[in-house]
Amino acid sequence: MDDVRRWQVPGRVNLIGEHLDHNGGAALPIAIDRSLLVKARRRDDGVVNVWSRGERASLNVDVSPGDVTGWSAYVAGVVWALRSAGVRVSGADLVLESTLPVGAGLSSSAALTCGVALALDDLAGAGRSREELALVAQRAENDFVGAPTGLMDQYAVLFAQDGHAVHLDFSASPPAAEAVPADWSDDGLVLAVIDTGAHHELAGGEYAERRRECAEAASSAGVDSLAAIKLDGLLSLTDDTLKARARHVLTETTRVRGAVTALRRRDWAQFGAMLTSSHESLRDDFAVSCEELDVAVDCALASDALGARMTGGGFGGSAIALLRPDQVDPLRARTEAAFAARSWAPPHVFTVRPSPAAARVDRGDER
Repeated sequence: MDDVRRWQVPGRVNLIGEHLDHNGGAALPIAIDRSLLVKARRRDDGVVNVWSRGERASLNVDVSPGDVTGWSAYVAGVVWALRSAGVRVSGADLVLESTLPVGAGLSSSAALTCGVALALDDLAGAGRSREELALVAQRAENDFVGAPTGLMDQYAVLFAQDGHAVHLDFSASPPAAEAVPADWSDDGLVLAVIDTGAHHELAGGEYAERRRECAEAASSAGVDSLAAIKLDGLLSLTDDTLKARARHVLTETTRVRGAVTALRRRDWAQFGAMLTSSHESLRDDFAVSCEELDVAVDCALASDALGARMTGGGFGGSAIALLRPDQVDPLRARTEAAFAARSWAPPHVFTVRPSPAAARVDRGDER
């Protein structure tokens, strides 16, 4: 069939609220102006072909977990999850074109799964809601690929607004989403991303181990989810590791509230302080940072950024920094020198802006 449809799907940066989605807390992500373009054409022969970065994969629509591995497992997982949800996927040709670095903690996997879910739902004429498609994309990662992600990335990709952050409250089901103006550019600031190049893979064991520790800490403190813990519950924990994980969740929850207030007041010094404090908590209490991320944050602060932190699940990926435009080049030079001194590959430093959610676009309208 000749009807080719196009979906522009952004990556995301989480401003603050790391590892709170799977703990029933809140997060504050933005969609960014780096994205995945999904070109989709329907087939009726039960085959899904997908092309990405010069590679091609083919799979049958009756695929099951364990049948496909590698990068195409994300596509296969969406096909499986959609069909499990009652969507008739008859087949498709998919072409993926991306400006999102893979493994940088900018949610390239959620952009992929959400984009494919939107495209296949559209081709099938199923009309599933974005809330439903977020769950489809999450299930593809959780139950097919084996990455135990929460719902923050999918909701950021599907519900973001141009020029705004999305305040997501995961204590509700479905999560509540509220747009919050993120207009630092009006006050002469930019948000820089420092892609460290350190490997980032949420399907690895460390992320799952943090989730297990959080569940154990919640159970020990007698709360349904760790974000509901209070100071007395924290003090009741006797295991030092569980106490540290709970302390991050408790303090990060407070930081999210403070960051939302700072955004609304355009209090950038306070907002930056929240970012830096969040990184310290992720490094020391939640133990999901790494040397490359710590060096990137230190370089940002030494370059007079108002604040900086790692973003994403951790164990590699990217850091973010809030600073003036004229500070970006010095930050880049400082970080490149610090990485070269340690014989690491050069980092990639670029700025991003709060951008719209995934949307169907006409030919030539891609961002």
